Amino acid sequence: MERTLVIGASGGIGAALAQSLDGDVVRLSRKDHGFDVRNPEAAETMLGQIEGPFTRVIVALGILAPQGAKPEKSLAAIEAEVMAETFAVNAIGPALILKHLPRWLPKDQKAVVGVLSARVGSIGDNRVGGWHSYRASKAALNQLIRCASIELQRTHKQAVLIALHPGTVATEFTRDYAGRHPTVAPEVAARNLLTVLDGATPDMTGGFYDYAGETIPW
Repeated sequence: MERTLVIGASGGIGAALAQSLDGDVVRLSRKDHGFDVRNPEAAETMLGQIEGPFTRVIVALGILAPQGAKPEKSLAAIEAEVMAETFAVNAIGPALILKHLPRWLPKDQKAVVGVLSARVGSIGDNRVGGWHSYRASKAALNQLIRCASIELQRTHKQAVLIALHPGTVATEFTRDYAGRHPTVAPEVAARNLLTVLDGATPDMTGGFYDYAGETIPW
């Protein structure tokens, strides 16, 4: 039977993903369990209590900016505390989770791990600048995923670890920033992401893909 771990399961996309899954689904979130990566010691304790194996792990953490702040539109708007908190949630938090993958994933069968990233974290696709903390934190996340996939492949030959761009999803997260970008409902985004994730093969590990399975440049 498939067993899935969803971290960030109370957010718009995370909740939709958890609800779309069959089999045994283990959920972890800040709202329901007090899991907050901005408190690394407490987060590590909670992660250490989770026992595998899982055939699927989904990490759906992220903030556009800390509460009370906004994504920067210019270099002049950069503030150290805002940037630090954005990195704490978008990059350091997922890194703390990635540490546990070797003990959560089976070594003798396929297992897939999807970490929600964002197209704006692509350096090669950046044409307009701005949103410095969010962009940089997601670029850092992508590098962490790449590094982790290489290490994981040495011991878990069938494991697949990928960065996923969900598109612009109609959630509280994007409500003030979607603008004229077309959005999709969380349930639609969840189906798209699960299609990509469940169709992923070992040769895709360490890659960066959008909701349609298309490769995104680093």
